Amino acid sequence: MSRYEEIKAELQNNPKVWLVTGVAGFIGSNLLETLLKLDQKVIGLDNFATGHQYNLDEVQSLVSKEQWQRFSFIEGDIRDYEACKRAVSNVDYVLHQAALGSVPRSIADPITSNAANITGFLNILQAAKEAKVESFTYAASSSTYGDHPALPKVEENIGNPLSPYAVTKYVNELYAGVYAKTYGFKSIGLRYFNVFGKRQDPNGAYAAVIPKWTAAMIQGDDVYINGDGETSRDFCFIENTVQMNILAATAPDEAKDEVYNVAVGDRTTLNELYNAISFALGECATEVTKTPIYRSFRAGDVRHSQADISKGFDLLGYKPEYRILEGISKAMPWYKKFLG
Repeated sequence: MSRYEEIKAELQNNPKVWLVTGVAGFIGSNLLETLLKLDQKVIGLDNFATGHQYNLDEVQSLVSKEQWQRFSFIEGDIRDYEACKRAVSNVDYVLHQAALGSVPRSIADPITSNAANITGFLNILQAAKEAKVESFTYAASSSTYGDHPALPKVEENIGNPLSPYAVTKYVNELYAGVYAKTYGFKSIGLRYFNVFGKRQDPNGAYAAVIPKWTAAMIQGDDVYINGDGETSRDFCFIENTVQMNILAATAPDEAKDEVYNVAVGDRTTLNELYNAISFALGECATEVTKTPIYRSFRAGDVRHSQADISKGFDLLGYKPEYRILEGISKAMPWYKKFLG
């Protein structure tokens, strides 16, 4: 039995109270679904800036009535300290996912990204410390590696940030380290590498590449590839990310005050990604007839990204269950239904 399976069994025998910030978003709603299916009690906080009520509605449809009754929702903003204090009251574990993602969004509006990602982070961190929660896990980002050229990316080696978004996520790590040293409040940061899966929004100007391309292919619209298509990323299926959050939340004290890569340790080019999505849609009886359109590289993007995941394996017992092709195959039926 894997460490993850052991932890899930322990949680079902000894349920905890969890706070998930950004609960109506992509990652937050998937965390909510898993936790409720494990019979946990969950408090959710969201302001619906990027999350959606229909994500919560879908989770409700996938769990039992008894499980759904263990969920309490607070509509509030992490930039509001009083809302953060209400949310962490009597909570055991915090999974802080709320943020304004997207490099282009942060370039277009750095002030709002800073407010949500730095002030909001500090609010929930301080509130959690004051409430003496048992553990605090937060969404960090692979963008923190910046211009550091080495591959694969190892947690201890970072470069200069390439966007306002990257700055905000690095500041989260700095604050987390200071809180561990100054107050003895240890946390875990999870550097996400291109997470994808069901309930990732395909709409809007800042949609991530997989849902954006999937929607375009299903609807017969043009697909745009930034650059020559040989830019590569370490794409991580959502269920791997959920595993890592639960492992981090329940980690022993010696594994805390650390950051961990959340990925599969592989690289996929944009050209390969396009072909993989096209093939998976074909398996779902959707023929893709258009070829992609290539355009200029996007400001703030790194050329290649790949994670070393050995630290998570060694200290937390992380073993990703899905590689990219398996994840895409699993996600496509949801997108067909969502966009149908």
